[in-house]
Amino acid sequence: MRSKPRNSRVSPSFAAVRTGLLALSLAVLAACGGGGKGKDETTAQASVPVEVATASHQSITANYSGTATLEAVGDAQVVSKTSGIVLQLLVEEGMHVQKGQLLARLDDDTARNKLAQASATLKKAQASYDKADKGFALKITPKADYDSTKYDLEAQRAIVEGAQLDLSYTRIVAPIAGVIAKRSIKLGNLVQVNQSLFQIVDLDPLQAVLNVPERDLDTLKAGQPVRMNVDALSGKAFDGSIARIAPVVDAASGTFRVTCEFRDSTQTLKPGMFGRIEVAYDQRHDALVVPRNAIVEEDGENSVYVIEPAPAKPAKDDKDKADDKNKGKKGEAIAAETAKPALPGFVAKRRVVKTGYAEGDRIEIRDGLADGERVITIGRNAVREGTEVQVLESATKSPDAMAAVGATEKHA
Repeated sequence: MRSKPRNSRVSPSFAAVRTGLLALSLAVLAACGGGGKGKDETTAQASVPVEVATASHQSITANYSGTATLEAVGDAQVVSKTSGIVLQLLVEEGMHVQKGQLLARLDDDTARNKLAQASATLKKAQASYDKADKGFALKITPKADYDSTKYDLEAQRAIVEGAQLDLSYTRIVAPIAGVIAKRSIKLGNLVQVNQSLFQIVDLDPLQAVLNVPERDLDTLKAGQPVRMNVDALSGKAFDGSIARIAPVVDAASGTFRVTCEFRDSTQTLKPGMFGRIEVAYDQRHDALVVPRNAIVEEDGENSVYVIEPAPAKPAKDDKDKADDKNKGKKGEAIAAETAKPALPGFVAKRRVVKTGYAEGDRIEIRDGLADGERVITIGRNAVREGTEVQVLESATKSPDAMAAVGATEKHA
């Protein structure tokens, strides 16, 4: 007896694979001419879409860029020179104070008592000296006794001055003008000698120190203007100048210190802020400039890709024209599409260039490029010598074209 055939049901995964292969085959057939597309249209689709910029003469400034943290020129820690209870606080954090202004007052009873005792002893020493001085003048007081009373008087005067100084230490005053950045004591606290009480910072001017490579030692000079952009203030710019330059180079790092100074009357800048500093040290008013993203660095050379008109293509022969006419409606559609005005064809040509100053997104070309030549800025990584390109005009470029540029650069 003939055996019963097994169920020949195809699995879903196999069906999906077969469907995919069929679709791929149809696509290959269409690409090979099944759809009736001409050779010229296929070539146009192969062109790489790019954006270009024109090299032109402009003014450009040479800058040195670096980063630094702002520091206060005046930064004083106010410490106690005597011990005592805090009886009065006259300032708070954020308040502006002047040099010598009273900040706090300590208990001064002990200091006043010592001064009173020292003053009384001074009066006694003064009386003894006056008596000895008269006796010495009358030659009835020995010189040794006269000298002894004189030295006792001088010593007691020093003790009184010391007691007065101790009494003055109970008044805490500002050593510099500035802003109270920190208060470390509270009312009623017992403070000891050398205990920190306040921190005062002078916000005008502020300084930032750049560690500059030694190759720029002759480039930067004291007095040159600088500009700083502060990230914490949304990139706001502040103008300053180079205050001084260190006369020595650090052998370990190969850098030298450049101190920049900034004066901000609004006191928007604060110590500790991080800034990006640019020092403009030279300017050229007639430099050939292109966008910085046009530069390609390869094998230690800088180059750009210049676009030039593509060579003329041979016209269709009579046989091809006859074939197009015999294709019916599909041929008519292709002919209508061909009749549309085509974008001019260009090819990319690599050009080795010598660069100069760079400022922002612009860079100077010293050699290898002429005024008016157009260089590729977007899409340059997707082209090589002789690659056909399609120039996208910035005013008419579509999102689809920009997406094509991004995809091309991603896979390059």
